[in-house]
Amino acid sequence: MKKIKPLTTEQILISIDRLTRFKEPEKRYMRVFGDIITSNLIEPKYKKTDIENLDYKLITDLAVEIINSSLRSLGLEPVEDYSINQQILDYEKSIFDLTERQEVFLKNKINYAAAVQLIPDEAVFNLRWLKSLATSTCCAKNRKANLYPVEKVLLVEGITEEILLPEFAKLLGYEFKKNGVFVISAGGKNQVVKYFYRFAQCLKIPIFVLLDSDAEENYAQIKPRLREGDFVHVISKGEFEDILPKSLIKKTINYETEYISMGDTATLESSASTVEFLEEFFRTRGMHEFKKAEFASFVRENIAGIEDISPEIKEIIGCLSSCNRVL
Repeated sequence: MKKIKPLTTEQILISIDRLTRFKEPEKRYMRVFGDIITSNLIEPKYKKTDIENLDYKLITDLAVEIINSSLRSLGLEPVEDYSINQQILDYEKSIFDLTERQEVFLKNKINYAAAVQLIPDEAVFNLRWLKSLATSTCCAKNRKANLYPVEKVLLVEGITEEILLPEFAKLLGYEFKKNGVFVISAGGKNQVVKYFYRFAQCLKIPIFVLLDSDAEENYAQIKPRLREGDFVHVISKGEFEDILPKSLIKKTINYETEYISMGDTATLESSASTVEFLEEFFRTRGMHEFKKAEFASFVRENIAGIEDISPEIKEIIGCLSSCNRVL
């Protein structure tokens, strides 16, 4: 007879959050189900090394029993309605290329009909999407600002692009969340290649890649593996900061230095690198260290209209909006 330590409400929410994030399903389910079994199944006891050798069906059944038992302990009785589970399976199959073995994880009997009652209205996007499945309001037309279901991936090198591209796109009438654009800041051009290789092997949805101008070699690595519907844009000169309008950079600098003194931005126009200019500007004025994420957030606050969007950024967003799934 099994002995189970019930999951708390918070643990249930964390588990279903992790189960419905945008990551490869096999890794996602193996990790979440494994953690639940090793932490909350008292008897029989399994170690992490044991889980790795178990059949996927047994792993699924054990984790589901723990989750559903925990829901019952919270007064949420089982509901013989697995329509949410089927919608999750259909969605995952529509964006990931799954094997039959991997589908075993998704063909589970988690009592989502009860679990969604625990999800607060202000929850993260994927949990809000999960909650919407209970009322069949999850289709793309009813997406509102929910991001899920994901319909395309935007791979970028750094945090500046992640912060600013959604804002620029919104001004151009293309909202990322309403169109299911999932942005991943890879942390460098080499990491972009690694992400692309992973996703190109398992995804059925388009991948849009944005690279700095010095990433020609990385583009050459990606190009042979591009699928129909994928797209790569290599920035014409420098990095993303270099294709921001200089007027927007100046406006942001003056915004940051408003309570100190007006910044001298005369050399910005002739500077070969916007980032190098900003690093020097902050250093010589005795201000705090220049940080890309922080400065990008200030830039976002100073975007007033489409006049603050450069032609190349408009081109990038135009290409992204037309980068669609090929059926």
